[in-house]
Amino acid sequence: MTDQPKPISSICIVGGGTAGWMTAAALAYKFHRTKTSITLVESEQIGTVGVGEATLPHIRFFNQALGIDEVTFMRATNATFKLGIEFCDWGQIGDRYVHPFGDFGEPLQGVDFHHLWNQLRQLGLKTPLDEYSYPIVAAKSARFHHPDPDLSKIESTFGYAYQFDSSLYAKFLRTFAEKHGVTRIEGKIVEVDQNAETGHVETLRLESGQTIGGELFIDCSGFRGLLIEQSLKTGYQDWSEWLPCNRAVAVQSENVGTLLPYTRSTARTAGWQWRIPLQHRTGNGHVYCSHFISDDEARSQLLDGIEGALTTDPKQLYFMTGRRNQFWKKNVVAIGLSAGFLEPLESTSIHFIQEGITALLELFPDTAFATSDQEEYNERMGLNFERVRDFLLLHYVATERDDSEMWRHFRNLTLPESLQSKIEAWMHRGLVPSYEFSVFLPPSWIAVFMGQRKLPLAGDPRMGRIPLDDIRQYAENLHSSIRNSVDRAPDHLTFIQGTGSSSKTVPESL
Repeated sequence: MTDQPKPISSICIVGGGTAGWMTAAALAYKFHRTKTSITLVESEQIGTVGVGEATLPHIRFFNQALGIDEVTFMRATNATFKLGIEFCDWGQIGDRYVHPFGDFGEPLQGVDFHHLWNQLRQLGLKTPLDEYSYPIVAAKSARFHHPDPDLSKIESTFGYAYQFDSSLYAKFLRTFAEKHGVTRIEGKIVEVDQNAETGHVETLRLESGQTIGGELFIDCSGFRGLLIEQSLKTGYQDWSEWLPCNRAVAVQSENVGTLLPYTRSTARTAGWQWRIPLQHRTGNGHVYCSHFISDDEARSQLLDGIEGALTTDPKQLYFMTGRRNQFWKKNVVAIGLSAGFLEPLESTSIHFIQEGITALLELFPDTAFATSDQEEYNERMGLNFERVRDFLLLHYVATERDDSEMWRHFRNLTLPESLQSKIEAWMHRGLVPSYEFSVFLPPSWIAVFMGQRKLPLAGDPRMGRIPLDDIRQYAENLHSSIRNSVDRAPDHLTFIQGTGSSSKTVPESL
């Protein structure tokens, strides 16, 4: 007679960093009034990647779900607000557009605004689409305020994220998690013991000789995949065929000029460069493909494009884009870099951590570890990874550039069918299909398509019933209301200081 399934009583998280401590904080918050024990094992001998600084709006809801105060969080992590991402030189050299955290305009008689704008453009309108997006106009003006809760107001039509020091965020969440009962153990894992019959991980042996048991193990060990790959041999899907960038060099610099509420991505000959302004410094990096450029040349391109004085030495990173064949296998769930990696072009690394945690909480197992739960988890996370992959790839293939070997490579690339069909739907009539498990909604795709000169061949046929003068007047009124409202908003730095979020007032301990 087999034992009846029981609730999980012990959870072991392998690895700290952003992934480990986000997971620990979320599980601790959920289980802190139960008898479930949570242990996190990490070693100071093993460093973390620690360059992730930009996020998506979903991070706000993660913090809110844990009851974390925004002002306290921003002070602790030297955070700034983020209204979107500016893309430079992606369609053609000299082009600039912003992927906003919000909509372009608002529908008129059921017709999405990008269709209306495209019709006006064909009739001679010179005003860029960006100027009909509240968060873009605010971002370019370096202004910020919280969205208005009144959904009838133009000031409600955007979301926002943060730009922060991820190492400080991990420390902040460690304090939170430990206050909610998580036990941290310092040590390097040298052996993983598995059940001879089931293959489940049972104990971890540390270099010190200490052993740590558990029923559920969360692998946050980074690219190594200590449990999910080295022990369980899950396998990895290599996506470098579509996303060949495999290296990055990162460096920090002093802030120069206005504190901008957005991240910048500038396309280069063999990759792209990021610029992320925090309260106390600016994060910079160059993501590139080693097949098209040497490490020395990539480093030189990065350093030549930095505005302020350097405050750290350049840090070299290596990776392979792709994902594990299974994110959850037996009693191990991989979260963070151990689950997979896609270049941070759209700030998705921390979001994948959040998605993994959210799905785990929704499908949290008992000691039976039902196969159906694992299959559902793997399906959800697989779809999330694949749809982000397609969105990132769109940036590279929706281009007119052919000035380097890398850009010519993308001009001749065979695309995944999932992306090809989406491009065809857009070019046919400006349609962007929407899915349940996908972080990027239609406005995000519209921003890249329109920003990189991929205009649809036809529009929404319902436009024909709207008088042209009504469309023109609607667009003029929208443009004026956005501009007038943004002009009344405080500048970004003033808003941060006015809310008490400035890092100048950070206490020595939380």
